[in-house]
Amino acid sequence: MAAVWQQVLAVDARYNAYRTPTFPQFRTQYIRRRSQLLRENAKCGFEPGLRRQYLKLRSQLLALRYGPLSEQSSFRASSVRSSRTTLDRMEDFEEDPRAQGARGHRRSVSRGSYQLQAQMNRAVYDERPPGSLVPTSVAEASRAMAGDTTLSENYAFAGMHHIFDQHVDSAVPRLQFANDDKHLLACCSLDGTLSIMTLSPPPPSVKVTLKGHGGPVTDFAWSLSNDIIVSTSLDGTLRIWNTEDGRCIREVRDPESSELLCCTFQPMNNNLTVVGNSKHHLQVVNISTGKKVKGGSSKLTGRVLSLSFDAPGKILWAGDDRGSIFSFLFDMATGKLTKAKRLVVSEGSSICSISARSWISREARDPSLLVNACVNKLLLYRVVDNEGTLQLKRSFPIQHGSQLVHSIFCPLMSFRQGACVVTGSEDGCVYFFDVERNTKAIVNKLQGHGGPVLDVSFNCDESLLASADSTGMVIIWRREQK
Repeated sequence: MAAVWQQVLAVDARYNAYRTPTFPQFRTQYIRRRSQLLRENAKCGFEPGLRRQYLKLRSQLLALRYGPLSEQSSFRASSVRSSRTTLDRMEDFEEDPRAQGARGHRRSVSRGSYQLQAQMNRAVYDERPPGSLVPTSVAEASRAMAGDTTLSENYAFAGMHHIFDQHVDSAVPRLQFANDDKHLLACCSLDGTLSIMTLSPPPPSVKVTLKGHGGPVTDFAWSLSNDIIVSTSLDGTLRIWNTEDGRCIREVRDPESSELLCCTFQPMNNNLTVVGNSKHHLQVVNISTGKKVKGGSSKLTGRVLSLSFDAPGKILWAGDDRGSIFSFLFDMATGKLTKAKRLVVSEGSSICSISARSWISREARDPSLLVNACVNKLLLYRVVDNEGTLQLKRSFPIQHGSQLVHSIFCPLMSFRQGACVVTGSEDGCVYFFDVERNTKAIVNKLQGHGGPVLDVSFNCDESLLASADSTGMVIIWRREQK
């Protein structure tokens, strides 16, 4: 029933313009606080009927106080669809048994959903200038919470909050903040270890070091509850770690004794992890048993370097070092992978980073894929059907020819205005790009690293940004205080 709080927030946002018209700052603070309280309330487990009754009463009271909304506005408010965190989706899964299949798995996304959305997107985009976003009913809530600030102001990172150098002289290829967390992050290093760091209480420190791999650590992923980390290494093992005490819970060796290069959790079932290796194979692993899932394997044209699921966990994209991106359909009930589509981005160029996002911003329902492909460009693709077919939408110039550089979408839960992506670069800078702008798309540029920036990560409220480079330095950047 997380959708109910989103509908309540949409109704509040529609009426927000009537509140204290001479004090816009109060309206911004009000809607932000409402969002926080509604999210907390959504986790309390109230009966769905009570929540719907609250929404009805809330709408009636606001109508009595400020006057009724137009029929069109009311319809939009009642049909809010916005991007949610995995935690929200899991809450829906637990509260609504109708969303589960006979075997207890979440019902699959309807087969025509991506095609229908793609048709709607194309129809609207044909009538709008290139690069423009598709407006939705949640746009007003987004603008209300953003406080009408510009995109450059929203992403004005400059000051260094802290620098971690425990992996100095060894590259840090990946780093990531914990799910829905402001102060906990982790990184892996080619020195064979991983670090879990905490930024609060001050001073920032290394909470625990994960030791056990016999070779460089290439990738890792947080579980949804942040109690487990899985990691891959050139030593040919997948390790499962306890994030509290740093214990290695399980070690899973690659049956082909090949180097493991990337991994990711299945977003709807964290018992399953997908792993890519240097012998072109993709494999679904049950981390509880340490065994391969039957039917959960496939072969690419090259070394598997990057992986990403869509939000429902139905489509998996995998990139290799031969320049190809493959899409796979994931069977939620069995873990089986079915190869669907292949796109050759650039023959012989490594696809070193893939990030999927159902919403390009709060104001545009546009399933997209962000790709780093060693072609001196950051590539933004549109997902045009339910088999993961990709269509190039935008590209942004960066220095990227050989290193395993990664990029991310800016978090959506922050209600920031506009649509922004962030990437590392081989020139030692971090770049923020506005996907709306046709020219001068760079919103911000951070300088401070002494080598190629390999990865970037936001905390959950975008107050901090972390970046890691090839020299082993991790910089935590803070947002400018206006």
